[in-house]
Amino acid sequence: MASASSAVVESTERELTITRLFYAPRDLVFKAWSEPERQAQWLGPKGFSTISVQMEGRVGGSYRLGMRAPDGSAHWLCGVHREIVEPERLVFTSYWEDADGKPGHETLITLTFEDVGGKTKLTLYQTGFESVTSRDQHHGGWSSNLDKLADYLATARRN
Repeated sequence: MASASSAVVESTERELTITRLFYAPRDLVFKAWSEPERQAQWLGPKGFSTISVQMEGRVGGSYRLGMRAPDGSAHWLCGVHREIVEPERLVFTSYWEDADGKPGHETLITLTFEDVGGKTKLTLYQTGFESVTSRDQHHGGWSSNLDKLADYLATARRN
């Protein structure tokens, strides 16, 4: 059985919304996003590996996620948690650090987790893109990330 249904994607020039149904309970999908040891198992687009997951799981807490690309380069995603409502909603800022550790353009991401008969409807909404190109690159990255999340959820322990 497939672990996630096809995505529904909506976008405007500065916004991206991806909705996906996962064949896993809401509490597990929420934990996959909010617990560093779980996130480390699926983080990054296809072909990327996890370097590090550092996360302060509280409102106002920061996170720093490291990924290694297939070409060997490191990519660091950082931000601050703005809202945490377990197991319903996560809101956080997001920016990429450059090679010198300087923060790039910041966006805002809202994740909602809806129980749909034991499955989970995840809606990812990201706003504040600098350009359509940036939005489209994030769409590709998120789509690949969500595929890896679906694979993780298919085999993850429920506790």
